Amino acid sequence: MKQIFKRMLQIEVGYTTKIEDFIKHSGPKITYTKQPLQNEFFIKSHPLLFEQGIRSVDITISQWDEVPCFFQTGERSNVPFDIFAASFYLLSRYEEYFPHVKDLFGRFPFRESLAHEHSFLKRPVVDLWAQKLRILLQERFPDLKVPVRQVRYTSVIDVPVSHSFGHRGFFRSGIGLFLDLFSLKFRRVAQRIMVITRLRKDPFDNFSDLIEIHKKHGVPGMFFFQFAQYSRYDKNISTENNHFRYLIKSVADYNKVSLAASYSSFTNFDLLKDEKLNLTNVINRPVDYVRLRYNRVDIPETYRNLVDAEFTDDYSMGYTHETGFKAGTCTSFYFYDIPLEIQQPVKIHPFAAHDYALLKLESEEEIFSELDRLHREVKNVNGHFITVFSNELLGTEQKSNWLKLYSEMIVRYYV
Repeated sequence: MKQIFKRMLQIEVGYTTKIEDFIKHSGPKITYTKQPLQNEFFIKSHPLLFEQGIRSVDITISQWDEVPCFFQTGERSNVPFDIFAASFYLLSRYEEYFPHVKDLFGRFPFRESLAHEHSFLKRPVVDLWAQKLRILLQERFPDLKVPVRQVRYTSVIDVPVSHSFGHRGFFRSGIGLFLDLFSLKFRRVAQRIMVITRLRKDPFDNFSDLIEIHKKHGVPGMFFFQFAQYSRYDKNISTENNHFRYLIKSVADYNKVSLAASYSSFTNFDLLKDEKLNLTNVINRPVDYVRLRYNRVDIPETYRNLVDAEFTDDYSMGYTHETGFKAGTCTSFYFYDIPLEIQQPVKIHPFAAHDYALLKLESEEEIFSELDRLHREVKNVNGHFITVFSNELLGTEQKSNWLKLYSEMIVRYYV
């Protein structure tokens, strides 16, 4: 209820379970229970929010003026479904507690989601429900003032690998050159040699271009650097490399720098804390924000670890290979830990589009058509439009010149 009233609608509310206090209140009031007391605004409750733990829930999708909804309530309720229980179901990622087949990297697949199954993944339904609730409340209580939220924009740059060929040391560069030759990747061999001999800039080293784009258009960019030891899934250059450290410091002079936690740290809490501390020592300022490698989240353990490691904000809520709103919202929210029945002090910022989800589209026209659709949904509810691009993809020219496309996207949506 705080998420819907305070953070989405920016309405201050109070709560009571005492009937006499409720009846005495002369201002706008809502009953959330099985049946109304008088003639007040009434939302019939579903059992979900009055339970503890996780249980299988029967869900039937219906429409509320062309917006999908579930947990229907019946005619007496002023809202045709339990908006609070349905919002909680999506925001808490309730469905991820049920047994499911994870993908190669241990992630919850988007095809397993209720939103994908019923074709509302591309819509921030919780925000849409809140907006429709606001209209009903203002019709019932004409004196109720509801501030208009400002649309917010954040461009996230993920940096799992800062350089493709440069600063990798003699041994790793030699092995890489041998593998490219063995695989007959002669163009890549030429690129590698030119970068190593400093005849060409490393393709992943586009940081000055990105900073200039952000500075030119006044866009709040955020860079998440991986600062971890080499492993099977973590292949960045050495954290002891002075060029790498200087790069991070120089980026931090212009944009916020945070941690892209390594794949290895997912099951190693001490390693996660070490990565946070080491990056903090490089930029000489607190590192409170985090992104998880491959957007890999295990509900609820991942967020418990982030809280214990003293992270305050997470930018991993979304699908890597599918656009849309994983938690049904484009508004930041706090994670609710159902087994512990507490709201954890970690704020989740859901993103609408990851660049790798755009790779499957055939042309720039299709890419912008998809982004237009998502941006329009966010703008309609005055939400927070977050996109995630990696310096890796921005350094390639497959199908599209991705850096040019990124610059056009900034002008199109962020300016």
